[in-house]
Amino acid sequence: MQGTTDVRSSDSNGSLWRKPVSGVVKTLLLVYAAVTLYPLYWLMISAFKSNQEFFNRPYAWPQNFQIDNITRAWDLGKMGQALINSTIVTLAAVVLTIVLGTLAAYALERFTFKMNNIIKGIFLLGMLIPIHSTLVPLFIFMNKIGLLDTYWSLILPYTAFELPIAIFLGMAYLASIPREVEEAAMIDGNGWWGVFGRIIFPLCLPVISTVTILAFLRFWNDFSFALVFINSQALKTLPLSLSLFSDGFGTDYSLTMGAMFIAVIPTIVIYLIFQEQIMKGMVAGSVKG
Repeated sequence: MQGTTDVRSSDSNGSLWRKPVSGVVKTLLLVYAAVTLYPLYWLMISAFKSNQEFFNRPYAWPQNFQIDNITRAWDLGKMGQALINSTIVTLAAVVLTIVLGTLAAYALERFTFKMNNIIKGIFLLGMLIPIHSTLVPLFIFMNKIGLLDTYWSLILPYTAFELPIAIFLGMAYLASIPREVEEAAMIDGNGWWGVFGRIIFPLCLPVISTVTILAFLRFWNDFSFALVFINSQALKTLPLSLSLFSDGFGTDYSLTMGAMFIAVIPTIVIYLIFQEQIMKGMVAGSVKG
């Protein structure tokens, strides 16, 4: 009886401690969410203000919504063509990253061969190289092979620099998938390509979604590579179009915010589509079995 009483008292004390701690954690999470979402809210209300109201009432709700900020930014910045260019470059680079990264992760995780550890080390080294330090040699290389000022001048570097992250996330996730699943598929008559296409790739959808959103954000918002490798107005991406509203003498903030509002919408849509899979992919690789 005494032991039972002690257990009950300890459980009640534990529950008394859990409630305040849970409340503090929830409060901190709400504060973090508010701090994270506020810049997006500020961007959206600023996109509908005049320049005068932007400076006089920077944090207030717009008195008169300036809808023409969006339409003028779309026309002056040639946002339609820039949106098409960014979509082509980003989608092509994301698809290449997913296909090559998943295949490489599967080979490095499931197969044993002499160069396995060396190849893993090379990809790890790729994660340590500062991306922008390669701009000059890449510019010279692209110019010599005739890829400068083309879509491929962005697609290939984007894919190359994103592959290490995709491969290591994929390897961590594949480690949580039992090998018995592949053995059962082999018994059913599938070859290695059948196992990969019918079993492994569908099972890897959570980590593929994670890689997709990380790669999408990196490619969609890149400015430096597009600035160096793209000269033609017809091939300019969204970040380059945003720079048109600022020069050495000043910045038209109403048009800049309107253009940024247009540019950020696809990012929000992609995140909302993949958010559940992203969470699964980020945590699944940490648990085996």
